[in-house]
Amino acid sequence: MRIDCHMHTPLCGHAIGEPVEYVREAAKRALDIITFTCHIPMNNSGFGGRNIRMDKRELETYFAMPALATKVGEDYGVRVLTGIEAEIFPSEQIMREMDQVLNDYSFHFVLGSMHHHTAIFQEWLYRHKLDNDFKKIDAYFRVLTDGVRSRRYDSIAHPDVIRIYGTVGDFEPIEHEEVIRKFLEAAVEEDVCIEVNTSGLSKGVYKLHPDPLILRWAHELGCKLTIGSDSHEPQNVARHYDSVIPLLRSIGFEKLHYFENRSRIAIDL
Repeated sequence: MRIDCHMHTPLCGHAIGEPVEYVREAAKRALDIITFTCHIPMNNSGFGGRNIRMDKRELETYFAMPALATKVGEDYGVRVLTGIEAEIFPSEQIMREMDQVLNDYSFHFVLGSMHHHTAIFQEWLYRHKLDNDFKKIDAYFRVLTDGVRSRRYDSIAHPDVIRIYGTVGDFEPIEHEEVIRKFLEAAVEEDVCIEVNTSGLSKGVYKLHPDPLILRWAHELGCKLTIGSDSHEPQNVARHYDSVIPLLRSIGFEKLHYFENRSRIAIDL
């Protein structure tokens, strides 16, 4: 079985292509299951406006779009699931506001992401006097760890995405091994997956998310994986799988996972 558990719709404001187009591309690439995970609406404008995420009033539309794609998927042999890419942020008040959406809608899959380049997180870094790359990177992974401990999320998206978008420069994971390992240990203890996000090979510093060294630590500690292309256009569905899947096997991973009704399902890698 082949899966892609991270793709977007035009409602996020920075993706193109209707869900049915993603389904057709998934069929071409012999995928069995795809999961849409558009960005969750957030009340605070610091998380970005219409160029980043849908408005809360568009959630019904969001559910309707993959529903139409589901019918097409039946003809192609591709199952279509609807998830959400939720936020991780170091403010319990803001997270409780987000919880209203998670509680009010039935998502198959909740992917947790911390978008470090948003105005609200940049302001948080400034307020806490995190003024050099080393401090920012360590703080980022500590916040991810808190996100894991919250048990809100089924998987943590692109875990080292702070290496792109300008908040810090590229870095070597070994320099932050202690804090990264604590994040991975938390994922194991809380039984939360981490995501292998193949989009990193097409942007920024052109490295897989997470770095292969982090994946080796993850395997050593017993982390479970989801996988996604983070596609923002149909042609990127399952991109780089031909190189990433053999890498995961070489590290020693034997399973990938997807979620249905928030229940984890393992498949052979």
